[in-house]
Amino acid sequence: MTERADFLLEVGCEEIPAGMIARAAEELQVTLEKFLATGNLIESGSVEAFGAPRRLVAIARGVKLKQEDVTREVTGPPKSVAYDDVGRPARAAESFASKQGVPVGKLYLVTTAKGEYIAAKQVVKGRSAGEILAEVVPRAVQGIPWPRSMYWTGMDGMRFIRPIRWVVALLDGKVVRFELGGVKADRFTSGHRFLGSARIGVTGPKDFEQKLKKNFVLVRPEERRKKIEKALRALAGRKGLRVHEDAGLAGLVVYLNEYPSVIMGDFDAGFLDLPQEILITVMRDHQKYFALEKRDGGLAPHFLAVINLDKDRKGLVRAGHERVLKARFVDARFFWETDQKCRLADYLPKLAHVTYESRLGSYGDKVERMRWLGRWLAEQWIARGISQRHVPEVDRAAELAKCDLGTEMVREFTELQGIVGGLYAKAQGEPEEVAWAVYDQYRPVGADDPIPRNLTGCAVALADKLDALVGCFAVGMAPTGSSDPFALRRAALGVVKIILERKLPVSLGATVAAAGKALGQHAPKITVTAKTESQVLEFIVDRAKFVLQEKMGFAYDEVNAALAAGADDLVDAVKRIEAIRAIRRSKNFEPLAVSFKRIRKILEKAGKESEWRLKAVQPEMFVVEAEKVLHQSARRVAEQAEGHKRAGKYKEALEVIAEMRPVVDRFFVDVMVMAEEENVRKNRLTLLAELLREFSTIADFAEIAAEEKRN
Repeated sequence: MTERADFLLEVGCEEIPAGMIARAAEELQVTLEKFLATGNLIESGSVEAFGAPRRLVAIARGVKLKQEDVTREVTGPPKSVAYDDVGRPARAAESFASKQGVPVGKLYLVTTAKGEYIAAKQVVKGRSAGEILAEVVPRAVQGIPWPRSMYWTGMDGMRFIRPIRWVVALLDGKVVRFELGGVKADRFTSGHRFLGSARIGVTGPKDFEQKLKKNFVLVRPEERRKKIEKALRALAGRKGLRVHEDAGLAGLVVYLNEYPSVIMGDFDAGFLDLPQEILITVMRDHQKYFALEKRDGGLAPHFLAVINLDKDRKGLVRAGHERVLKARFVDARFFWETDQKCRLADYLPKLAHVTYESRLGSYGDKVERMRWLGRWLAEQWIARGISQRHVPEVDRAAELAKCDLGTEMVREFTELQGIVGGLYAKAQGEPEEVAWAVYDQYRPVGADDPIPRNLTGCAVALADKLDALVGCFAVGMAPTGSSDPFALRRAALGVVKIILERKLPVSLGATVAAAGKALGQHAPKITVTAKTESQVLEFIVDRAKFVLQEKMGFAYDEVNAALAAGADDLVDAVKRIEAIRAIRRSKNFEPLAVSFKRIRKILEKAGKESEWRLKAVQPEMFVVEAEKVLHQSARRVAEQAEGHKRAGKYKEALEVIAEMRPVVDRFFVDVMVMAEEENVRKNRLTLLAELLREFSTIADFAEIAAEEKRN
């Protein structure tokens, strides 16, 4: 049995940006596991990787110390060439034997489809794991796709996120010899920068974590997270407070510290007269502090900071954090008071000098497009009875939406875009409907973020996102790979979430066209073509598929079936998906779906539709009773289904359609579609084409997968 052992890799370097560590560890794990599995050294799932500010770690369990020898058969020249007439080896046989490293006497004959050939057994000796690791580990580390990396002095031309200071590489307690960025692999790691030893000898994964812990490094993120969460709860509980929920900050501080502890600091309660959004932003985004809340939800004049030390015995660290936070709050108060000296709308002329995108004009131009599209949306909703009056509010909110970009507060705290505008609008007496719309204009930011809280806000947010989508696609800035500078994927996801959660019966095609019209009026040099509109529509529908499947739990084939039949109205599409789900297990539905797939394949094989399609089905050309019955049933069922569909009763419509299964089955048993007589064949193809078109307006049955395929 092949011996196995564990492999430990640690790449020690200067502090890596906290937001990059988790992703880098994932990439290292995937790449290293792929290399080792390809070399047949490990089983799948044997590698784990994790990180801390000054190190990336990978551990491979159960690595074979040596590859197994592989015996393979190598075929040489034909027997007629390898041996002479009396059976003696010819030069070809001798050359082949020499090349394979075997005596001529070890050659043998094999019979193939082309005749007899000589062959030899070749034994490929397995390589040692250490030899393979020395080759693949540097490739795996250098292959980590950092958002940005650079060359560092002394690293032999290697690009990396930060300078590498040490490398640990141990297999079965022995050092695997290689260099990484000019640093030789060894068995010595380094503890906490201030509290631990700078040179710690380890023998492998077993004592690696233990020795680092003694030197004030919790190398696993889960351990650091638990320590932080426990300390946060304990300190907040002592004052009867609760930690302001902030998952993003909680994840970030885990990777900012190697040995985290939590301290509580205070600030002057007088600052609480500032909006809490501003206070929380200053604490979270600029200082990485957790805000504390009272039981009524209001902020308390305290904060929690996670520090990279075991304790703060003399309170010096706490005092330093309090001084810094006070200075930031003083700045925020100054900006708040300075900005309030003029109305929010007074900042509007400044937007003409703030570039949105060189070809799409200024933010002033964007505001005008948003106003036009926002009014258009509000008018559509009034026409459909969704709202009584929202046009003036939408117009005013869109007009004020980007004004805070000219304020001192947003220049300093860019994270507060929109929020500051909403706060200023409210403080200056704008209607609450307008103020909240300005405040919520960027929502939803992510898949789990809430949508704007009122209909006016939904209109402004949709106008903003759709303008960005259509504009960027029109100037050739559609997302490619990981490049998405205008966050268009997020914008499209936001459009879908707003429509679905607010249940807005919006025509996507008409809305995208309206956004294109607004662009043409306020960016006349840009032409929005039908192709551009189609690309934007497809881009939004792709995000809709994600939401419907991943967030709403619909099966992929149910989503595809409904959207293939028409995705212009997402709310209506959801109703059709729900109808498909409700009846898909009925005895007729899936068998009928199989028949529709068959119809589609027949029509595809028939060639260009223009070559066989008749203007209408000709009943007098029917030869077999089954095609007459199918035509009559289709006309009757189509009328019934259309009535249900107009009433929004999609389940009932699909049930009626599914009842056609026996008639369709009989047709395929009794009728040869591709008849020799041309007119009969064309008539039958036309019948099937009309059947497919007529009954695919609610769901494309051909997209429904069989139960075993779905499973």
